[in-house]
Amino acid sequence: MSRAVFRFYGELNDFLPPKHRQCDIEYSFQNTPAVKDAIEALGVPHPEVDLIVVKGQSVGFSYRLRDGDRVAVYPVFESLDISPIVQLREKPLRRIAFVADVHLGKLARLLRLLGFDTLHSNDYDDSELVAIAATEGRIVLTRDRGLLKHNAVTHGYWLRSTHPVEQAREVVRRFNLEALIDPFRRCLVCNGLLVEGDKREMLAQLPLAAEHDEYLLCSDCQRPYWRGTHYPRLEAQIAAILRDVAKRSS
Repeated sequence: MSRAVFRFYGELNDFLPPKHRQCDIEYSFQNTPAVKDAIEALGVPHPEVDLIVVKGQSVGFSYRLRDGDRVAVYPVFESLDISPIVQLREKPLRRIAFVADVHLGKLARLLRLLGFDTLHSNDYDDSELVAIAATEGRIVLTRDRGLLKHNAVTHGYWLRSTHPVEQAREVVRRFNLEALIDPFRRCLVCNGLLVEGDKREMLAQLPLAAEHDEYLLCSDCQRPYWRGTHYPRLEAQIAAILRDVAKRSS
């Protein structure tokens, strides 16, 4: 029986039992398993990992463990660009786009409010969600740790909070999205992009259209949007998310 020593850093400790947090973990194994399999056997989903160091060298998920290895496993570095040394993912994301599991409908709505491309359906099963993430290059958002352990999932995040507003803050912090927020550009219901609506056409559909000068129309589902009594509440939600993100980052 061979042995390696693992040490997990930062928020990766959230996935470990209390006795294994912030300390060395001795891992016993036979043959030469991939380091990815060992990491997930210890409880940490691979999309949460951003850097693995063995004997001072960055390695990929396919690295084969050897007797006596000392393995340091790190989460995403929010303030440090480590991309030149990371060996984990061959294809970095070219855009920020999410797919949220069936339990995260309120979070999906908030991310759309912030302007982020976020797919969600109450009908998605795990296999559909994983397939969407793989084929469209989307980041999986979930409260299900097991979902992130699918081999086809390359980018994902396990939400720590169960509160939708705090979940939105988590996502903004985790993926450093504050500068990319562009509110009121996506439909809150279907995720389609919003375009300017014609007021004359709106008057035929909505008697209240005469009270407003600006309208947006979803390019997919044709749902109309305007600055009604709900608008200040939505602005307050956005402000609260940004304010608390700034507090946690300072």
